Amino acid sequence: MDFNLTEEQKQIRDEIRRFAETEIAPDAAERDAQEKFAEKQIKKLSELGYMGMTVSSQYGGQSADTISYVLVVEELSKVDASIGVALSVNNSLVCYGLEKFANEAQKQKYLVPLASGKALGAYCLSEPGTGSDAGNMLTVAEKRGDHYILNGAKNFITNGIHADYLIVFATLDKSSGTKGVCAFIVERNFPGVAVGKKEKKLGIRSSDTAMLNFDGVKVPAANLLGQEGKGFQIAMTILDVGRIGIAAQALGIAGGAFEAAVKYAKERQQFGQPLINFQAINFMLADMALEIDAARLLIYQAALAKDRGEKFSVPSAKAKLYASRVAVDCGTKAVQIFGGAGYLKDYPVERYMRDARITEIYEGTSEIQQLVIARSLMG
Repeated sequence: MDFNLTEEQKQIRDEIRRFAETEIAPDAAERDAQEKFAEKQIKKLSELGYMGMTVSSQYGGQSADTISYVLVVEELSKVDASIGVALSVNNSLVCYGLEKFANEAQKQKYLVPLASGKALGAYCLSEPGTGSDAGNMLTVAEKRGDHYILNGAKNFITNGIHADYLIVFATLDKSSGTKGVCAFIVERNFPGVAVGKKEKKLGIRSSDTAMLNFDGVKVPAANLLGQEGKGFQIAMTILDVGRIGIAAQALGIAGGAFEAAVKYAKERQQFGQPLINFQAINFMLADMALEIDAARLLIYQAALAKDRGEKFSVPSAKAKLYASRVAVDCGTKAVQIFGGAGYLKDYPVERYMRDARITEIYEGTSEIQQLVIARSLMG
């Protein structure tokens, strides 16, 4: 399997790397401390076409391949994982879902502004009482003539405060279980949609994560995404792509931690020589390098499977499971290499360690990824 990057992919990687270093790095620590959404940077990424880069140019995107998308999320997350996940959600959970399941009228009305950077999207599946058990949702939809009425709440919603358009999942028939779930395109300014609590988080603090409440929200029947009863299937299909994005985010976090650790180990002197000369340190760095390369190969494998039209649920689960483990391990090792300094906010490694932890939880916990992989083995 050929993983050599094309010249176009290298150009995209280098461009986004320069953007991250010049536009994101200078205030990344400040935004993390202040829990401030990166509005300025997201706007610039939108203008450059990256917020909907995987969407067909027919609908305002760049028609970018998934490897290019992975490179962008990785490079952004090396500097600020909060921006990496904002871009990932808009591309994979929202734009991909609309391009694959929306009708032409819906694509023109919603996908075009999302892909061209004129709007921001959010994906609303998790609820206060249902995380991994997403099919047991309490948000309900009631059909009334030419519209639906939505009632319920969704939590842990990335981009929840700033999103213009939402993909919301609700159950039309509770007795039918997952077969009663529907997906809807909901505009943020529909009456009855309200932002609830903004979450205070351990990591990715510059990403706005909030609860969204739906109180008698009138949604036109024309905004049903796909067919009635197909919502859960739509949700799971979208998450397969989302997991590639989160794996790329995890890879970026691991890479950022690794690069910081190598630089520090070369500069920091102990016992009359640089830290990197000590076997205890260079063995940790060797393990980090190995894990990062292995994670990258799994992610590229999943990305290529998607682009080739092959089944990629299991490859994306493997990539997300392993890359998130690598992010946590590299973040922890980087702090250890920095020693006491690594525990301080003077250096970015403590942020990498905090940001890494969520990659094992959202868009399917590590245990859910193991379940996906195990079920494939069981046939």
